[in-house]
Amino acid sequence: MENGMDADGPELVLTDGLVKRFGSTVALDGLDLRVRRGQVHGFLGPNGSGKSTAIRVLLGLIRADAGRATVLGLDPWSDATEIHRRVAYVPGEVNLWPNLTGGETLDLLASLRGGVDDVRRDELCKIFELDLRAKGGSYSRGNRQKVALVAALSTGAELYVFDEPTAGLDPLKEVAFQQCVREIQEEGGTVLLSSHILAQVEELADDLTIIRRGRAIESGSLSEMKRLARSEVEATVGSDPAGLELMPGVHDVVIEDDRITCSVDPKGLEDLLRWLLERKVTNLVTRPPTLEDLFLSEYGKEDE
Repeated sequence: MENGMDADGPELVLTDGLVKRFGSTVALDGLDLRVRRGQVHGFLGPNGSGKSTAIRVLLGLIRADAGRATVLGLDPWSDATEIHRRVAYVPGEVNLWPNLTGGETLDLLASLRGGVDDVRRDELCKIFELDLRAKGGSYSRGNRQKVALVAALSTGAELYVFDEPTAGLDPLKEVAFQQCVREIQEEGGTVLLSSHILAQVEELADDLTIIRRGRAIESGSLSEMKRLARSEVEATVGSDPAGLELMPGVHDVVIEDDRITCSVDPKGLEDLLRWLLERKVTNLVTRPPTLEDLFLSEYGKEDE
């Protein structure tokens, strides 16, 4: 892999045609990924899609077989030590030293980075209600996750990489995590967020990459991608609604007496509204697409 653009450029993470194989299994099959400076970038895909493998390559934990990758303008494999000084990482499954307390673990992790913001660390311990006196071996999964989050969020890193960061946390702590991510972005930081919690990604992400079988099947601005997905429509009309299912761009039509539900492509929405007006619509509700709608529609396209 060769060096990419300078770290002062618009993209802090860049991959082109990234390939990684484990024997006969192709984990990454030409992955293209762009994470822009100052953005929260959502990284989505089901288990086995290649997300965690891509993150491990970006952190220099494994080496890609082909393609190009840069993080902060550096090569993840040859410059891993420098990258780790400037990147904070939280995995979805955290393992701690069983005989060290939470406080001792945080002190050790801070020393490896050359120090952290102690005031911020104390604030985060209160926010996440982390008991620093307990030993790692006694922590639940959620508490192990809290240790990793506090360690990462108190660093002031240039890039934060979160891979299922709130696994095991209760809903209140998930909300606290989301607020921390917003503060990172307000301070000019950059986040790569991989999560199965689509509502969390929808709430936080500016850009999005959806990955399947080691390839990006959709990538771009979240707001623009949502504008390209179908909207849900519910309506009540005063005249015969027969024939709606034949209209181009209209899908999943259900007609019950004078009540209609359907989904519609963006290009078909105007024609549908005109059709409803001609049939004396008396009640109309439209629901714009959610990230879940977008995610499922992209996987539906692949299946087809």
